Amino acid sequence: MTKATAEAPTTEAMAGTVSVALTVKKGPGNIHEIDPLTDERWSNLVDNDPRSSIFHTTGWLRALRNVYGYEPVLMTTSSPAAPLTNGAVFCRIKSWLTGSRLVSLPFSDHCEPLVRNEKELDSLLIHMRRNVDAAKWKYAEIRPITFEPGSGTKYSKHLSYCFHRLDLTPGIDQVFRRFHKDCVQRKIRRAEKEKLMYEAGNSDALLEKFYRLMVATRRRKALPPQPLQWFQGLMAEFGEDFQIRVASCGNLPVASIITLTHKKSMTYKYGCSDIAFNKLGGMAMLLWKAIQDAKSAGCEQLDLGRSDSDNLGLIAFKDHWGAASTVLSYWTYPQQPESCLKFGGNSALKQITALAPKKMLTMIGRILYKHIG
Repeated sequence: MTKATAEAPTTEAMAGTVSVALTVKKGPGNIHEIDPLTDERWSNLVDNDPRSSIFHTTGWLRALRNVYGYEPVLMTTSSPAAPLTNGAVFCRIKSWLTGSRLVSLPFSDHCEPLVRNEKELDSLLIHMRRNVDAAKWKYAEIRPITFEPGSGTKYSKHLSYCFHRLDLTPGIDQVFRRFHKDCVQRKIRRAEKEKLMYEAGNSDALLEKFYRLMVATRRRKALPPQPLQWFQGLMAEFGEDFQIRVASCGNLPVASIITLTHKKSMTYKYGCSDIAFNKLGGMAMLLWKAIQDAKSAGCEQLDLGRSDSDNLGLIAFKDHWGAASTVLSYWTYPQQPESCLKFGGNSALKQITALAPKKMLTMIGRILYKHIG
């Protein structure tokens, strides 16, 4: 990751109705803390900044608050009466199990600070550092794509991932030609030959099919599933921008993915399958359908998310779609041991989840996930 100076939207682009949160906290160095859910200026900035993602939206923040109880807070150098020209959004996670901390943002693969330069970012991060020290938070964490904290912020690079994005600006035929012939193109044709049934939408029936496959997939990986309420919360917030896609063999769902659309980007966020039917090409068919829909909607990229750097199989899978990869690093203050930031390393938990019946498995997910964002 290299330092860069991004072009911010003009003040005129973000002018208009200004609705300031009832509570505005001013910190040292003219840093203001506001509520992004009640201050309309945040939505205006997200709408106009080309670097914003689905994870910046108030829909994502509301889902985090409503399902997990996380409290969002926006740090900015903009005064309450002025248009918002920058901001870094965090969630306050209060946990007796994993420690209370400030994260930007929980369950988000990335969250670029919407700042114009490194100086603005460093000012916000120094303010967050003071918050951590004063309130005795365990740590603060950011997940930027482009910007890096300056050395004066005392943030340390910690976890690094492989991050993939697929360019959708070429014609659809050219996009298809970039797919790996054997690992992707052949599987798409196999799904067509097998006449797999395809469904897409955001209904409760489709969510039920997705979730059954999700529970089975997470069990196979010896991990608890995200609570059903999380997906219900996202579906309620995003409406048609939240799409569940299901491939079925006859009446049996064999693969499913969830995508979210924001402006000119579609994000592939969740995927699951019945391993016994993987050879039928269901997952390849679903991603191909999502890409076609994204192109039709005018999207210019498909965000394939992060992969653990040691998960070579997942990285290869995304490479085979012709996606470009970069290094995505997370930064913390103070520096944290890797075991504090990665979920799934607990061998005892893996043994329990591998053997637990479905009801117990989903209960474990409901209990644990609010502590690990």
